[in-house]
Amino acid sequence: MSRGHFTADCLRSLLVWLVLITPAAYAATSDRETIVIQDPHYGEVLFYFYQGDYFPAIVRLLAAQNQQQLAGHDAEAELLLGGMYLSYGHHLEAAAIFERMLADHASADIRDRTWFFLAKIWYQRGYLEKSQQALDYIEDELPKNLQREALLLRAQILIDAGDYDRAIALLHDWQGKTEWASYAKFNIGVALVRSGRVAEAEALLDDLGNTNPFNEELTSLRDKANLALGFALLQDGRPAGAKAPLQRVRLDGPFSNKALLGVGWADAELDNYRRALVPWMELRSRDLLDSAVQESMLAIPYAMAQLDSISQAADHYLNAIEAFYEETNRLERTIAHIESGDMFNQFLATDPLDSTGWYWRLKELPKGPEARYLFHLLATHEFQEGLKNYRDLNYLQRNLERWKDDIEVYGNMLETRQQAYLGRLPGAEDALLLTDLDFMINRKLEFESTLNNIEEVGDWLALATQSEFEMWDVITGLESTLAVRVDLPEAAEVHGKIQLLKGVLQWRLEREFKDRLWRIRRNLNDAGEGLVAARRSRRKIDESMRSEPLRFAQFSDRVHNLEPRIDGMTIRVNDALRKQRAFLQSIAVSELQARKQRLGIYTVQARFALAAIYDVAAMAGEATQ
Repeated sequence: MSRGHFTADCLRSLLVWLVLITPAAYAATSDRETIVIQDPHYGEVLFYFYQGDYFPAIVRLLAAQNQQQLAGHDAEAELLLGGMYLSYGHHLEAAAIFERMLADHASADIRDRTWFFLAKIWYQRGYLEKSQQALDYIEDELPKNLQREALLLRAQILIDAGDYDRAIALLHDWQGKTEWASYAKFNIGVALVRSGRVAEAEALLDDLGNTNPFNEELTSLRDKANLALGFALLQDGRPAGAKAPLQRVRLDGPFSNKALLGVGWADAELDNYRRALVPWMELRSRDLLDSAVQESMLAIPYAMAQLDSISQAADHYLNAIEAFYEETNRLERTIAHIESGDMFNQFLATDPLDSTGWYWRLKELPKGPEARYLFHLLATHEFQEGLKNYRDLNYLQRNLERWKDDIEVYGNMLETRQQAYLGRLPGAEDALLLTDLDFMINRKLEFESTLNNIEEVGDWLALATQSEFEMWDVITGLESTLAVRVDLPEAAEVHGKIQLLKGVLQWRLEREFKDRLWRIRRNLNDAGEGLVAARRSRRKIDESMRSEPLRFAQFSDRVHNLEPRIDGMTIRVNDALRKQRAFLQSIAVSELQARKQRLGIYTVQARFALAAIYDVAAMAGEATQ
């Protein structure tokens, strides 16, 4: 098991557990509860998070934290931030968050699982001590599937540290027949071989090499076991025993070239050079980039020379020298192309910046002279991670450029809003001058005093309506006329009718007096509340008119102060981008230089062998003369 095994799957698992820690996400997994987001800003962060857009999610989360807008989700936001940091490879910042938060806010079960996933990530990054420390923090037993993986991880840490005996002892009593058991067997075998105990390793690797795998991963592991066993037996001086495991390696698998080379050397060690030529000739037709193919081009003429086919051997050495020379020239052109920096721009041009972070995968290799070498470069974890970082830095650079453009837009928006405010301000001030709230309040108090007097004396006529007042005036006017006061029967009859009308009207006014009094008082109270609200609004308007210029000034300062900050970050990102490009160039150039150096060594060996053949031929010619 290699360090590259713990990649995106590990992070996905960790992020899932981090999300499950949050109450909102836990509620999402329950049929009886609903998701409750207390702060809308946290909901916006989760919106981007669940879409896998971690950069905008991080930006919004940090902005919300800076403005203290996540009071209801402080702990969950911190853990989520740690998980998203991991998506960009910021393992130090993420680990600091987890170590601080998990001790206080997570249950023992979740804490142990998170430490386990952190251990995997530390290991994947090459921090063996930190990975071991994270495993040591696990207090309770993990679920069985994670127990096996944790045990294998401990053993792999020991193997990488060179402590083979402890790794063997740790894995020796492995139970079960799972994929992890197969990995355990392989790791034990590798540890035994590295410690020089080939005989003990043979049984384990041979058993693993004869398994019937049920998926591609175990099939590749079986090939690796057969290859490791075959070369271990070759180095142990047992070529006859090495052939069987090497021949079990698939001819169309990724390890077939080395297996074919090993089978040929096993036959050569047995002095059966004719049979050795069979796998080596097969290798000769394969891609020259593989070191096994290059070595076979020297092994073929060597075997032919041993079979006294001197002429054919010389031809093959000449072909090898010519092939190595052409490949060396291609390598030199590719190195020059990489050092120019154009290759990395092609990476960005070929693949759009639609995703960043850990999950990004290159879908198509850029076309050019270096394309045939990129496949092997991308197979290395170091170059892949470096390319992801380079791509993320380029994304940040473009993002900062867009933000700088947005600053100008924000400045224009602020200026437009300020001009609109200044344009409306005179009209608002004139409207406020026409509104005399103090006069209205005094009138309301006068009405209350009058109403209190009316209530105190029971002046029911004071609450009459306009029509009732007019009717009362008509009645009292008729009552006071001289025609009604004369001592006549007709006048007495009219006076009685007038008194009846007056009594009915007075009875109605007295009956409705309390109801009318209550309604008027309620209307006065409503008016009072309205005046209070109006006074409150007036104070807010006055305060707004005093503070709005200050707010505009503050916003203007914030907007204009952002530009130098963005410029500073742009300088830092550009510097990091330059360093990352140089780092990637050094990895690629070092790899290609190593290939070139190996080809140079092979070329020298071929030339010496060819010269030796010519010497032998010359000596044979002199002997015949």
